[in-house]
Amino acid sequence: MSFIISKLVWAILTPGSLLFIVVAIAWALHRRRPALSRGLLAMATLFLAALLITPIGAWTLRPLEAQFPAAQLDGRPVDGIIVLGGALDPEATQRTGVPVTNDAAERLTTFVALARAHPQARLIISGGSGNPLRPDIREADEVKALFASLGLSPDRVIFERNSRNTYENAVYSKELAKPQAGQNWLLITSAWHMRRSVGCFEKAGWTTIPYPVDYRSYSNDHWGMFSPDQQFDMLTTGAKEWVGLVSYRLMGRV
Repeated sequence: MSFIISKLVWAILTPGSLLFIVVAIAWALHRRRPALSRGLLAMATLFLAALLITPIGAWTLRPLEAQFPAAQLDGRPVDGIIVLGGALDPEATQRTGVPVTNDAAERLTTFVALARAHPQARLIISGGSGNPLRPDIREADEVKALFASLGLSPDRVIFERNSRNTYENAVYSKELAKPQAGQNWLLITSAWHMRRSVGCFEKAGWTTIPYPVDYRSYSNDHWGMFSPDQQFDMLTTGAKEWVGLVSYRLMGRV
């Protein structure tokens, strides 16, 4: 139930939804409360101006991405590698018959590169269905063809296909991996998602080595970039992650 509730709450709290709600209320009040209506429209205008002029999206992501530095193995053996789902569109992949990745594709390419560099390491990809309307289409099932095309045999990989969120990524992956004390497991996910991910794995009793990828804020942190689409996308990603981090803390999942 909490999974469904989280999806519904985020559908309301996403910046795009909030902007629509503000404009809709302003329109509804433009005759009865013209002053309030103008104030709400001014807020919406200022928000759009901020997207156009300021690096507001980068400001939202930067504190998350700066939490963990790039991994330094320092000659330590790598016993296992985990990559979290979220880089492949499983429904589009199933429909088209070819792998359809998104902005987080670096998670998968880094996973394959590290798998080649550490042929003795155990490998896990954790990703079920994050879509409550299509629970039957799971990322771990659809990613196998991509791994094969990149030269990584799917036979080497453990496919965790039941998780629907980050907390379940940690719990179900640990059940499959059964990590031993003293082992070094790399955890690959987007840099902005690493703080919550590490917290979930630690809550599950599994200490991993963070291996952040998919940095987004560092090349988009300049004033006057006039790229509202990029800033809006980063703002939405960052806002979702901050909301997720706060809610996970309240639920005791990190």
